[in-house]
Amino acid sequence: ASYVCFLGVSGGEFSILRSPQSVVFRDGRWPIPGERIPDVAALTMGFSVEEDLPWPGLAVGDLFHRPRATVLVTVKGVDKLPVKGFSYPIENAVPFSLDSVANAIHTLFSEETPVVLQLAPSEERVYMVGKANAVFEDLSVTLRQLRNRLFQDNSILSSLPLNSLSRNNEVDLLFLSELQVLRDIASLLSRHKHLAKDHSPDLYSLELSGLEEVGKRYGEDSQQFKDASQILVDSLQKFADEMFNLYGGNAVVEVVAVKEFNSPLSRKTRSILQASQPRKENPYNLAYPYNYDYSVIFNIVLWMMIGLALAVIVISYNLWNMDPGYDSIIYRMTNQKIRMD
Repeated sequence: ASYVCFLGVSGGEFSILRSPQSVVFRDGRWPIPGERIPDVAALTMGFSVEEDLPWPGLAVGDLFHRPRATVLVTVKGVDKLPVKGFSYPIENAVPFSLDSVANAIHTLFSEETPVVLQLAPSEERVYMVGKANAVFEDLSVTLRQLRNRLFQDNSILSSLPLNSLSRNNEVDLLFLSELQVLRDIASLLSRHKHLAKDHSPDLYSLELSGLEEVGKRYGEDSQQFKDASQILVDSLQKFADEMFNLYGGNAVVEVVAVKEFNSPLSRKTRSILQASQPRKENPYNLAYPYNYDYSVIFNIVLWMMIGLALAVIVISYNLWNMDPGYDSIIYRMTNQKIRMD
């Protein structure tokens, strides 16, 4: 099946870890509004958005080959992560969700097996919908499950260099358990590769706050925080590579690194002001801005009118040049009957 995108954002910064050739990101430090990150994910997957996105970082790309998967990892507690790939500063880091993208997938591919997985391990928030998500029912989603998973034989504790982190500290274990979830997602998908090879697009949205808790516990200048940051970067790069390869290079992997989100209240206040502003600044009853669906509707109406016009011309031409001698028997019998009367 496909393409995977990885994006990274830090307090903000938004980074692209892996992306297919059909999705073109430009190298530059163009700020991306935090509330438009879901629109970037939607556009890369070929879905429409309600409002045009005038952001130079995303080019048009190949419209006929869209990614089969988007992976968006949000990392809280750090402004920037030294990941490989294009990075863009975030302007106005407000909370966001990919619910609109998830709804579009379910609406368009309800009869198929898309994977829609939205997970915040440390907050015990999980959202899985669709036939394919039965594969991920074994994922650890509660704090107790996360802790127990770490002490199983095949966990990351046996392979990761912990350095200054401790197996006996709950904060450290929470951070490590989130990395375990990343590994388990890739592992489960590798055992069910048919999900990555079907024609329905997949969506993975993960929110990691373990690094933020490590910073609060030890301080951001501590060796524990530095070690945790490096372990996280290495794990994200490995996770991105694994997902990208599982989808045959047809996936986008994104990471959002953000120090802390602005309060949702300020976001609502701003949106209200934006909605009322045009009425004050636009007293001349001007038209609305360009609509994303305009070109689609225009083409439908244009070619339908051309088709109807050609049909009228052809029919009129044939009627005008019709030979009365070739009239049907019904017409001739009707004429004779009228003459006899």
